[in-house]
Amino acid sequence: MPLSATNFAQPRPVPVGIRSNEKSLSSDPFRFRFRGSPSFLGSPHSLRFNPTPPLKLAIPHCRRSAAAAVTDVSNGTMVKSSANMLITKEEGLELYEDMILGRFFEDMCAQMYYRGKMFGFVHLYNGQEAVSTGFIKLLKKEDTVVSTYRDHVHALSKGVPARAVMSELFGKATGCCRGQGGSMHMFSKEHNLIGGFAFIGEGIPVATGAAFSSKYRREVLKEASADHVTLAFFGDGTCNNGQFYECLNMAALWKLPIIFVVENNLWAIGMSHLRATSDPEIWKKGPAFGMAGVHVDGMDVLKVREVAKEAIERARRGDGPTLVECETYRFRGHSLADPDELRDPAEKARYAARDPISALKKYMIENKLANEQELKSIEKKIDEVLDDAVEFSDESPLPPRSQLLENVFADSKGFGIGPDGKYRCEDPKFTQGTAHV
Repeated sequence: MPLSATNFAQPRPVPVGIRSNEKSLSSDPFRFRFRGSPSFLGSPHSLRFNPTPPLKLAIPHCRRSAAAAVTDVSNGTMVKSSANMLITKEEGLELYEDMILGRFFEDMCAQMYYRGKMFGFVHLYNGQEAVSTGFIKLLKKEDTVVSTYRDHVHALSKGVPARAVMSELFGKATGCCRGQGGSMHMFSKEHNLIGGFAFIGEGIPVATGAAFSSKYRREVLKEASADHVTLAFFGDGTCNNGQFYECLNMAALWKLPIIFVVENNLWAIGMSHLRATSDPEIWKKGPAFGMAGVHVDGMDVLKVREVAKEAIERARRGDGPTLVECETYRFRGHSLADPDELRDPAEKARYAARDPISALKKYMIENKLANEQELKSIEKKIDEVLDDAVEFSDESPLPPRSQLLENVFADSKGFGIGPDGKYRCEDPKFTQGTAHV
């Protein structure tokens, strides 16, 4: 059966978007609509224009969330009954452990970088953990994740062992890319993590292709088990890139099972998001292509998780893509080489007060989902995991010189073979004058 746009595309109404920080999404993508203030949640700045008014459609109101979110507890609004909980105790502990793993891992990376154990640019994820945890912990192992240069925590959330990620950062042969990828190019076939991409926008077409593969296998090859979804993570700076729009169009046209997750931390290196784009509300670009668009508080793991759950379920059942703008904030500079002098201290303080890990911890304790000792035991466990990862990485071997030409050409025997039939890279003189590997 030949594949064509007519096989995939179906006429359908164009959904409008939602910008909601208090209410959950409906599972029906055509019930999304605009709500809320046009200013960003933690920024001291307001948008410099009046937002587009909502479309006047006869649409029922979205249902209210079944539970108070983390930020509601932080603001003093308590839940009265366990029946109102969005998560069970087991789920809460899993979320907390994953977020602690991400935060502590990145803190350890900073230590190792300044000790000279890592080289090149290292971009840390501190502050954004609610996005990675809120989305990725809902996936199946067969689902695909495509990340950016800020990819360590996405890899950890997807199940790549801390040893493998840390070894990769150390440039060791035991790393998930055998030491050849480094900080910005995490990859694991086993865990369906297909990058780690250094250039902005570079991973979005790859993610769209992965979603296309799932769709093709299910609808053309008739593989009933091929219900896999793809998450494409990228930042606000990417959303002025042409590949972003091309892939939104293709995903909407063919109803691909993909969720485009914008980690809007309001800064593209040193450029404020509010200065860099004509319409800073990225979620509205979804409805422009006929797909659902939503803005969510990316500092609240429960709100992120609720949005993620419905978007993933919609993609898995064949109802098409979603664009989710998670408003979050990085607590460190763009990279460990960035002195972070451009951002307003008041803005940094405002977001730091909304730390997603501290908020989840408070929520769980006040709602009796966990006690202080249980959470401390998780933190101790992660400390031990990371101490082991560092020791393992430090003792692991460097990649052999013979690895230089592997995974470069499809036929590894077709390049670099000397007259004696041996790889030239095995000759000690081959790498003279080049950096030591």
